[in-house]
Amino acid sequence: MRVPAARDDGYRDRREAGRVLAESLRQYTACPEAIVLALPRGGVPVAWEVARALRLPLDLLPVRKLGVPGHEELAFGALAPGGVHVLNSGLVESLGLDQRMIDRVVAREMLELDRREALYRRGRAPLLVTGRVVLLVDDGLATGATMRAAVQALLRQAPHSIIVAVPVAPPASCLFFDRLASNVQCVCPLQPDDFDAVGEWYQDFSQTSDQEVLDLLAQTDGGNSQAPVPAP
Repeated sequence: MRVPAARDDGYRDRREAGRVLAESLRQYTACPEAIVLALPRGGVPVAWEVARALRLPLDLLPVRKLGVPGHEELAFGALAPGGVHVLNSGLVESLGLDQRMIDRVVAREMLELDRREALYRRGRAPLLVTGRVVLLVDDGLATGATMRAAVQALLRQAPHSIIVAVPVAPPASCLFFDRLASNVQCVCPLQPDDFDAVGEWYQDFSQTSDQEVLDLLAQTDGGNSQAPVPAP
């Protein structure tokens, strides 16, 4: 698949995108009810910068895209912890994906979801979500399938509210989350009408590694304490 050229009006990398996103979330600075949850792996560097700037606890919510076999970049759904499955029924029907094929993809991605959760948490319990304001961060939205799965998983835990926070997304995806539920809203500083792919809005959109995720979590006590405040 062709990788679109980076846009001059986008971000240098995920860390810069996180700092810009944090400016749109300033009202939550040091809010005792608020936490930041990152969607691994690409959402972690973004969320780390948000948590650091706002002085909030950081944790992860592993979610896995369900990619069309042979065209894995095209998502027909997503998985989240707690047995949450989100399927794009229209896409599934139009591509003729049968249940056996769907089940194979789900089983493979569930194994990867479990692997990542075990690797990143290393026995640590997730942060409490019930009654909290959750800033749910990724590096961008395209179809929004993985974010929808994440939101559905969180809604089961009765948060006070969910802020879907991303650096870039098409306006329609942002509007979807604003209308999803009364306690869900989207914050996105860059909403281009000519959106094609998340990666075109980053000069450096290289894959985030497991080691980078672990290194960032190590600086936040594994996600269960506040991110370090930058020196003055």
